[in-house]
Amino acid sequence: MNKEFDYNDLMQVFDDTFYASHQTRLVKGGDEPIYLPIDDTVSYHRIIFARGYFASGLHEIAHWLVAGEARRLLEDYGYWYCPDGRDEQTQKNFEKVEVKPQAIEWALSLACGHPFRVSTDNLSGWQSDRGAFQDNVYTQLCELINTGFNGRTQKLLSALCAFYQQPPLTIERIDYQRALHESNNEYEV
Repeated sequence: MNKEFDYNDLMQVFDDTFYASHQTRLVKGGDEPIYLPIDDTVSYHRIIFARGYFASGLHEIAHWLVAGEARRLLEDYGYWYCPDGRDEQTQKNFEKVEVKPQAIEWALSLACGHPFRVSTDNLSGWQSDRGAFQDNVYTQLCELINTGFNGRTQKLLSALCAFYQQPPLTIERIDYQRALHESNNEYEV
């Protein structure tokens, strides 16, 4: 990677974009990411990403951008999560619900100039066809670019493009082969 990506910058851009309007902050966490809504001890919603990894921050933000208003009032948006070690059917179900968040994560990565890789997140379980999964994520990303992102996503994409001095998103900016190469190589997310 040619450029250093500081998770503090990502947290600041997110905070500047959404704290006042949505009382939500991006927070560096430990080993496991989680979304925690406002509670009796904390007066803002928290998107907690893993260990300060920039890509983890982008991924967790993408889940927040997909979640509707009611879901954002529930811990981890009220969704199920089955940890690493999933069998074939569970992995296929997992990938089906991950297509849209990972497409948005790819868009966020482009807005930052940060490399993107799809993640099947199942190192010790059944291994799917990563290329087929990436095809599905790519198709979803192209559809979102063509039809438009929701308002929160567009607002953050604009803020990130401005901060990282990146041009607006277009289908031509998607480097499919690089993402496929990155997806086949392990690195910390």
